[in-house]
Amino acid sequence: MKKFAFAGAMIASCTLASPALAHDVRADDHAPIGVSADHTHKKGEIMFSLRYMHMEMSGNQIGTDSISNDAIVTTIPNRFAGMPMQPPTLRLVPQSMSKDMVMLGAMYSPADWITLVAMLPYSERESIITTYAGPTGTTVLGDFQTNPKGIGDISAGAIFPLLGQKPATSDTGTELNLRAVVGMPTGSTDETAQTLSPMNMQMTMTMPYGMQSGSGTWDLKPALTLKQWAGRWSFGAQYAGTIRTGTNDNGYRLGDVHEGSLWASYLPAQWISLSGRVRAQSAGKIDGLNPNVMGPVQTANPDFSGGERVDLLGGVNFVATHGPLAGHRLGIEIGAPVYQNVNGPQMTGDWMLTVGWQKAF
Repeated sequence: MKKFAFAGAMIASCTLASPALAHDVRADDHAPIGVSADHTHKKGEIMFSLRYMHMEMSGNQIGTDSISNDAIVTTIPNRFAGMPMQPPTLRLVPQSMSKDMVMLGAMYSPADWITLVAMLPYSERESIITTYAGPTGTTVLGDFQTNPKGIGDISAGAIFPLLGQKPATSDTGTELNLRAVVGMPTGSTDETAQTLSPMNMQMTMTMPYGMQSGSGTWDLKPALTLKQWAGRWSFGAQYAGTIRTGTNDNGYRLGDVHEGSLWASYLPAQWISLSGRVRAQSAGKIDGLNPNVMGPVQTANPDFSGGERVDLLGGVNFVATHGPLAGHRLGIEIGAPVYQNVNGPQMTGDWMLTVGWQKAF
């Protein structure tokens, strides 16, 4: 974070002498950094971006209600009960998970009516799970940790400007953009980890669905983004979806995801904008079952997936208007859920952070 703070200070030092409102670029020309596919480019322009995203999860819920570890291991049935070495109830309980992702992006506009886009993600996850001893009871045996990492599903496609592009010399305008992107099954769905069983045995198991870096399917990723500028204020709305096609080689399909965002930004000066955003998300259940994912843990049951959530986020955008960093952009956005309704038991989110750099040529 010190590096990002230094970068923000450098951008500020290159912009303090600029006028109050722009004659070329504004910090709010781009949406908050947590919003993707919000803008297009003019013919011949290229833009590179690098985003870092961090997310923390802890605790468990069923619906909107919290549930304790002891309640999970004594009352929630094990889907695989009756199979060899499978107890009647869940015996492994996730305690926390963190996820770090780096997303490399590129955009190129061969013509004013189309901007090509591509995104390459790399993620690392860390999960801590508590194992309870034996087939019943509330005696804790111990904890273990899993740390999957790898390249995720690469996305590529295009963004089309449906309604105008705000003139660089104007402080008012409206844009409407359509994203048509496909997610390719380049991420792994077969990662394994060492686990601690209720019988105190170290076992190598295929990790559950949410700990894999890929979906295993070709996914459609449409988005529709509306932005409007009015002096120092700007506003935006976006729908973004992830629609799975078919079933992957392991016999399942992740749930579709539908997400809507509304935001407002204020421009104190040309080089900086402050934003507030509300995001609502609905995720479907996993369809199917990976026969290699089996165990007395909630994350192995596809029925315990999906749900709804609402997040509130605040952000800041910087843009250097002249000097050695002219055209470089830095965005920061941090937020937390205010509503979560899950098909539980599931772990729930605590907070998330996105920091990103962008530069067009």
